[in-house]
Amino acid sequence: MRSILTFTFILLITMSARTFTQTTNTRNTLGPKFYGGMILGYNGGFGGQLNFTMTKFQSGFPLSLRFGFGYTNVEPGIPLDARKIFINDATNGTPEERGYVWDLRFDILYPVNLLYKSNLYVGARYAMFTGNFNFVGGNENFDITSNQFGLGAGLETQFLLVPNLYLVFSGGADYFFESTLSGHDTSYSPDGDDVNPRQDYTFDDADEAVNQPSIEGRFMIGINYGF
Repeated sequence: MRSILTFTFILLITMSARTFTQTTNTRNTLGPKFYGGMILGYNGGFGGQLNFTMTKFQSGFPLSLRFGFGYTNVEPGIPLDARKIFINDATNGTPEERGYVWDLRFDILYPVNLLYKSNLYVGARYAMFTGNFNFVGGNENFDITSNQFGLGAGLETQFLLVPNLYLVFSGGADYFFESTLSGHDTSYSPDGDDVNPRQDYTFDDADEAVNQPSIEGRFMIGINYGF
């Protein structure tokens, strides 16, 4: 009798554990899962990005969606040329320069069988570029700005460090469409609709003098946390 009761107890425990495991796996498969992360590295300059990923919307749906927000330090351009094209022909003062890009990005991710856990990604980009040129002793300090849409693609791989925490490697490229460059009271547009252009300068001249994003390689490393 004791043997029968013991066997029945073990059987009930086994069935309960199996039911719990199946229920948990079903929830993990069907329910959304979210990741928050941060990556650093080269993106046309040194920068970083915060991202938020939504995945596993329903069973059998392979795609994930990611939203990102980043900041990158970039080389702004050629100070003397920027001054001539946007301000005046003066050459006095010692030039100082700095440039940066704030960017927003949206990616669709598709899992691929490569290394541990990898995804191909493709998506839309929006970049807000600022190049600052300061001629110390020359009484000129001005910004040149542009806002651009773009597209990007690449491959990323994640390696599990501890439960829910992943090391991320990402590589790819972004392409940004030409956009109006504005500085002081002058702007140059790709379609030739310029405002207060200096001399016979055109958008091509301005684009060569100022390094608004164009084709940018992207090599980043960071972490993702799943919850």
